[in-house]
Amino acid sequence: FHDVQHLKNDHIALARYIHSQDIHILIEWDGYARQGERAQGLFALRPAPVQILHQEFLGSSGAPYVDYIVTDEVTSPEKLESLYSEKFIYMPWHFFSKGHAMQKEVKLPTYEYAPASVPYKLGTGSPQENRCLAPNDLGPNDVSFVYCNFNKFLKNNPETLRSWINILRSVPDSILCLLENPTEGVPYLRNSVKEASVGYDDAEDLNARIHFLPWQANPFDHQMRAQDFCNVMLDSHPYNGHTTAQDSLYGGVPIVTRSDGDDMSSRVSTSANIILEMSDLNAVDGVSQYVEIATKLGTDSKYYSSKRTKLIDSCLQQNPLHPYWDVPRYTRNFETGLKHAWEQYLSGKPKQHIYVKEGDETKKGTYESDIARLEDARRHAKAKRRKKNTQGEEL
Repeated sequence: FHDVQHLKNDHIALARYIHSQDIHILIEWDGYARQGERAQGLFALRPAPVQILHQEFLGSSGAPYVDYIVTDEVTSPEKLESLYSEKFIYMPWHFFSKGHAMQKEVKLPTYEYAPASVPYKLGTGSPQENRCLAPNDLGPNDVSFVYCNFNKFLKNNPETLRSWINILRSVPDSILCLLENPTEGVPYLRNSVKEASVGYDDAEDLNARIHFLPWQANPFDHQMRAQDFCNVMLDSHPYNGHTTAQDSLYGGVPIVTRSDGDDMSSRVSTSANIILEMSDLNAVDGVSQYVEIATKLGTDSKYYSSKRTKLIDSCLQQNPLHPYWDVPRYTRNFETGLKHAWEQYLSGKPKQHIYVKEGDETKKGTYESDIARLEDARRHAKAKRRKKNTQGEEL
């Protein structure tokens, strides 16, 4: 690793440093997602021969100096290549990396809920019992079903909010649990509910069934809250939940998503549901089907239970890990994609889409014995670095 924090606001000096280190492949993680946190313009200076966009900003850079974007064939179908300036590095399975199965701090989902605690404690109670921490005198006391969305408000458009309202109307005594993200937006959202209720005269009832959780800075505690508060996650449109979606899925919370968009950011959950064998939660026909699927989950307990159980099965699968949650497998495939990108550059030929194909060993997946070997290697490397640093201090 090279610590370049002192150069983060000087893209010219950073570009010179990268070039001086003969970096072959430079990966852009932020894209346009974190404006203001560091100086822009680094990639435009082309400090590395191969430059790749991956994950944080889910869409094309539109820039001639970004060669590839990491994606998969569902999220970015080849028929939509005209929407991208980059060539695709197509990952098998899902392109979005997620480390839940490898992080001991992340809580495994459970088929049964822990007994509720009053006051609420993390990891206790069912979504119906916890009621999104709503006051007892607000909304239904006997909650039938809890829908959630833990994304920033800006990811949703008015049509999405209206669809949530229609779902609440279709499922008696259901509630909607959102994040105060941001807190300043809550009054505006409640006002939008009033505007959407003109002609129905149910604004007061709807707003009593929409509640907000405070932001949780600890990412592991935030992930754990998904199982405690959510029966189903209603995905955002046109910009899906991405990291928050993975947190929900690993909490055993199924996601209903719209699958009628062309934007990369609107198709991430569609791809996830296909790999998790829950493609029936993808609303390929748009918003009306989105409402229908969510309503069915909230009113058909057997159907909902089958989806939740299947999802938890995938999270708990061992020997091998489920492909969706298999980080070592993902890493090997990602490395293969980078290797092909470098080989294309060396060939001097025009860039082409890269389809990463799994080798026989990779196809076997990751077993507990593999994870143990990886952890041993990591501990050995850490001890070696510590010893080297200690020797350096002594000198």
